Amino acid sequence: MHNAAAAAAALPAPPPLSEEQARTLTGPASDLAGLYRNYLLLTSRGWRMIGAALGQIQQGTPAVARFARENVALYIDSVYDGHFTLAQVAHKLLAGYRKLGGAAAFGQTLSPQTIAALQSAYSEASERLHPHVGVRLGS
Repeated sequence: MHNAAAAAAALPAPPPLSEEQARTLTGPASDLAGLYRNYLLLTSRGWRMIGAALGQIQQGTPAVARFARENVALYIDSVYDGHFTLAQVAHKLLAGYRKLGGAAAFGQTLSPQTIAALQSAYSEASERLHPHVGVRLGS
């Protein structure tokens, strides 16, 4: 798990979605950057908390281990929520593309084919984690 977290942290964010540049975005681009940021926060904190809970389950006092076991599902849920948030990029991307004029406004800079590829990459089908339960915590 630590290797997975380290590998994910090493991936560079696309420049427009980096923390520094995302603050300067407006309109639909701001929505996309916000979704990406939420994904990063939810998943990174979720994995960190899962790791801490596992450590307490293995090495903590009985009371601490019991608390960790009872609450680890919340941390797992945050990882699932992060991926669901990332899957919303496809919806916001298309809506923003259309709102800003679509292919007529962007030309070859952002073609319909590129939009389709991005929608596929950030769709619920590609971002959904498995196993996927039918009922979510708190619902």
